[in-house]
Amino acid sequence: MESMLFESRDLARTEEFLNRAYTKMQIGGSAKDVSTRISRAAADSISIDRLEIGFEMSYDADPLGKICLCEVVSGSIEDHATDGWTDDFGPGDLVWFTPPDRPYSGRVCRSSYTITMFDPVLLTRVAGAGRKDDSPVRLLSHRPYSRPAARQLSRTIAYLSDQLSNPAVQASPLVRASVSQLLASSVLAAFPNTAMAERGSVDPRPNTVRRALAFMESNLDQAITIADIAAAAGVTVRAVQTAFQRHAGATPLGELRRLRLAEVRSELLAADPAERTVAEIAVRWGFHHHGRMAAAYLEQYGELPSTTLTR
Repeated sequence: MESMLFESRDLARTEEFLNRAYTKMQIGGSAKDVSTRISRAAADSISIDRLEIGFEMSYDADPLGKICLCEVVSGSIEDHATDGWTDDFGPGDLVWFTPPDRPYSGRVCRSSYTITMFDPVLLTRVAGAGRKDDSPVRLLSHRPYSRPAARQLSRTIAYLSDQLSNPAVQASPLVRASVSQLLASSVLAAFPNTAMAERGSVDPRPNTVRRALAFMESNLDQAITIADIAAAAGVTVRAVQTAFQRHAGATPLGELRRLRLAEVRSELLAADPAERTVAEIAVRWGFHHHGRMAAAYLEQYGELPSTTLTR
């Protein structure tokens, strides 16, 4: 694959390009302004594309033949259907878009998102050691284990996108191979898959931590306490604190703060700085002290929230 850049305001030309760059598909759109911008960083069988679709675009596509991940930055992808399931995706969602051998359809609603594609054989190659058989490794769910798992994979993809644009990486087969390995191993760590199921370690964390995280992720915009988290996990406050320290290296409330900061970042990335402020978004996720929030955000993401908003 080669890096590329495509820009158009013509629907027919956009459809022709999508057929060449991805797979045979039909698209539709009724808006007068059908602006499309697609940029690609690629090496060997890996490509990481940034798509900006400025209108509501329907799609009905043939199988891609590749592992395809999608991360929504702004807008939404709705009624996405493939392999017997249908789902909607919004800012911050990172999903396995479609199995390599299945057609898919849906609507892109004025969205900016990334598409990461690679050869399915990479998963089998990276998972190879210790497997019981030689069957291809398959992903078992279109959503990651958890939001933290998705965030970690998102950071890896952002890093690899920069690496693929580096001429030194392009020129080195050894470095390109390490990039492929890192991507495949990160996907296996983020999504339920047959290799992990074989080893009996689909999610190595104890039930206490899993239940607590599920409760927190479902109530990030609510005023929950450590007592609420412990009750949802079915243990005492001391027990849930001990479980997190031992298996997550953090306190439950520290993890709750990290998850909420991730939601702040997602909204900052999607927001129009002319219409929204850092303070407004922070308060929505329970951060009422701007200075402390900004310091925690800087520590977690290496930049101030105001920088993210205006980027």
